Amino acid sequence: MAVVVTTCLLPGDDIPKVWPGVDKLEHAGSFFVLSVCAVQLFATRRALLRAGAWLVVLGVLIEFAQGEFTADRTPDPMDALADATGVLLGLLIAMTPARDLLLRMFPRRA
Repeated sequence: MAVVVTTCLLPGDDIPKVWPGVDKLEHAGSFFVLSVCAVQLFATRRALLRAGAWLVVLGVLIEFAQGEFTADRTPDPMDALADATGVLLGLLIAMTPARDLLLRMFPRRA
C-alpha cells in the first residue's frame, strides 16, 4: 500500500510518461494487486468486503491528496473509478481456486 500511495503522490516529473489511458490500467492493476492480497489475508466474506471498501476509499483519498498536496498533479475521478475497478476484479479472485493460493504454497503447521 505504501508503494501505491507514494507512487500516486510523486511529482508528475518523477514518474514515466505513458500513452493516454495507460495510466488507468496502471491504477486498476495496482489496486487489483492490493485487492488480491486482501483475498489472501481475510477469511470471511464480511472482512473481505470491508477491506475492499477501504481500498476504494483509499483510491478516492489519493485523488484528493493529489489535488491538495502536489503542485503538478490533479485529481481525476476516472483514476478513482479505475482503482475501484481493480478492487472489484481482485475481489472476484475469492470465487476462484486461487483464493487460497498462499495457504497451498505455505501450509499452516501445527
